[in-house]
Amino acid sequence: MEKAINRQNILLHHLRPSSSAYSHESSLSASVCAAGDSASYQRTSVFGDDVVIVAAYRTALCKSKRGGFKDTYADDLLAPVLKALIEKTNLNPSEVGDIVVGSVLAPGSQRASECRMAAFYAGFPETVPVRTVNRQCSSGLQAVADVAAAIRAGFYDIGIGAGLESMTINPMAWEGSVNPRVKSMENAQNCLLPMGVTSENVAQRFGVSREKQDQAAIESHRKAAAATASGKFKDEIIPVSTKIIDPKTGQEKPVTISVDDGIRPNTTQADLGKLKPVFKKDGTTTAGNSSQVSDGAGAVLLMKRSVAMRKGLPILGVFRTFSAVGVDPAIMGVGPAAAIPAAVKAAGLELNDIDLFEINEAFASQFVYCREKLGLDPEKINVNGGAIAIGHPLGATGARCVATLLHEMKRRGKDCRFGVISMCIGTGMGAAAVFERGDCVDELCNAKKVEGGVNLLSKDAR
Repeated sequence: MEKAINRQNILLHHLRPSSSAYSHESSLSASVCAAGDSASYQRTSVFGDDVVIVAAYRTALCKSKRGGFKDTYADDLLAPVLKALIEKTNLNPSEVGDIVVGSVLAPGSQRASECRMAAFYAGFPETVPVRTVNRQCSSGLQAVADVAAAIRAGFYDIGIGAGLESMTINPMAWEGSVNPRVKSMENAQNCLLPMGVTSENVAQRFGVSREKQDQAAIESHRKAAAATASGKFKDEIIPVSTKIIDPKTGQEKPVTISVDDGIRPNTTQADLGKLKPVFKKDGTTTAGNSSQVSDGAGAVLLMKRSVAMRKGLPILGVFRTFSAVGVDPAIMGVGPAAAIPAAVKAAGLELNDIDLFEINEAFASQFVYCREKLGLDPEKINVNGGAIAIGHPLGATGARCVATLLHEMKRRGKDCRFGVISMCIGTGMGAAAVFERGDCVDELCNAKKVEGGVNLLSKDAR
């Protein structure tokens, strides 16, 4: 009981509504409900003030410079998923309080302008503002978290968190000179390490073998191929009408892209074993066990639950908590191992309560390390494949993961209540967020009233 109350207090701190949304704090009551087999899960009775996701979509992810979006402008990647949020929910676009777009590689002012242009292409009026956010590989998830926080704070009731990256147009490269001062501090110097070098550092420091890395890559392709073949991604992918230009003739061919084009279903251990290490002569990180350089976009529509209910919109998921943490830049890939426990604890849960994980496969070395460090069930992680197979357009990955996770949770229904998204972040960070399936909790969780204003759900009531 004491453990349940303590966890209730932790989550109450994170879920307490703002004074503008709920001025009578004294009337706030809480309920503690059992989740899974172990942890106590608490929610405020201000049920309508949950931040919920009513729609989440993405483009297909395509190979940079060689794939289906190699001749597509970045704003033409973002516009279709923004437009889909309006069309598939019948939302009045003028009601959106803000559009926040995660993006990493493009010059900041240019990408901000492109995102504003994309909003106009999608049908948003000039009254709807747009901004960008850059937290490296977690930028798309950070955008969703920023919107959720703004809704919770009462800044607006409806917002969009999105992500965009064209790694064809904006390749990974340092522009301009580096401050010589960086040489005076190891951590600062390690912020400039190539990501592949940090992968080698993780593999070497924690003993992640080449065999384990290649096997993780095979599994990623196998699961992504199976998900594609069974049509699982159709619910989340918005087809994009664009063009492909023949590099030899310059001839333009109109195409509609609706399938991830980097998945290799026939990948074998023997095939991967032939690949040479890319970043270290005697290393283990190869092109085959690293995430794919990709182009793509995603968008997530969030609002207060009370607004979604008033509009009669189906609730795909509930945004629960978000955590960003710092780690050693030299082994930045360990980020999820630190961020996931923080986010799960903030939600008043335990790792065993999480039914699905989407952990970005930046490199197989760090993915395997995080999985083993946390002792996670491999059957719960990236069940439809990950970035090694699907791709990793840096700023878009977080939004892509939200779409993939929530649609899979919806398919699984009552067997899947909580999901986590996490990724490592360049320069040494990790981010994670906890989501709850949208249709599985009633207002009071069938809770029994207990003296003192705390409601506990007994095992008998489950």
